[in-house]
Amino acid sequence: MVFGDKKMWENKGKHLLTALIAIVVVGVVMASGCIDFGGQKEVKTVVVTGSSTVLPIASLCAEAFNAKQDAVRVTVSGGGSGHGVKSVATGEADIGMASREVKQNEITEFGDNFVDHIVAYDAVVMIVSKQIYDSGVTNLTIEQVRGIYNGMITNWNEVGGPDKNIYVVARKTGSGTYDTFMEFVFGSDTSEAPGTDTECGENAEVKTAVAGSDKAIGYVGLGYVSSSTPGMALNGVSASADTVKNGDYPISRSLHMYTWGEPNKPTQEFLDFVLGPEGQQIVEDEGFILL
Repeated sequence: MVFGDKKMWENKGKHLLTALIAIVVVGVVMASGCIDFGGQKEVKTVVVTGSSTVLPIASLCAEAFNAKQDAVRVTVSGGGSGHGVKSVATGEADIGMASREVKQNEITEFGDNFVDHIVAYDAVVMIVSKQIYDSGVTNLTIEQVRGIYNGMITNWNEVGGPDKNIYVVARKTGSGTYDTFMEFVFGSDTSEAPGTDTECGENAEVKTAVAGSDKAIGYVGLGYVSSSTPGMALNGVSASADTVKNGDYPISRSLHMYTWGEPNKPTQEFLDFVLGPEGQQIVEDEGFILL
């Protein structure tokens, strides 16, 4: 009896052997936990967005956290404190970064389910062009700052500096740094600053604008002060960890990571990292103030 071509049966045998090997390999891999029933390893994602002040802390913590394990991936982006608050409330992000507390109007709009995780302390610091600082203008009073930003003081010679018009740089509305500055200097987070020449969306943009001028002033978080954009004392007090913690420095604040309700496990793991020794070392390295 002839059952078919010999070569045909050899080919079928090869295909069957290949299939059996594939089944065994998949079974071993699945048993080792390397893939799930969907065919790939499940990686949890934690989305973080918001304040440009908190951004360098979150970005560097995410980089270090992601390098330590492969079960959770943290992604970080900016956009301002208002954006962070809205994104976490609407479920677009797992963590909303803010350099201020949630406002009452945000609670009214979204609900009172924000959970606050303070990750560091900070100061809002007036920075000036190096040429202005080197000329001897190293301290301003709050009243002088108010005069510069409301347009009443327009020349550096009015505060002991050179005869140069003041180039005034500010943050855009929606920024937590803007809100903090306006509240402390003008007594309201909704006041206008008619003396402003340029508005910037990020701390880094303020720093670039001030560094690129020989007559500028702006305000940033403490971590953005540098030799090219030196920080000024306010009311005779320079910003430091000690002066912020003891309340001597006039414009200080806490930095926040908000979750909507209690965080899920992957989000909590990242928050624990930020608040732990490695994360707090990053806070200090970036020029902010440890908890």
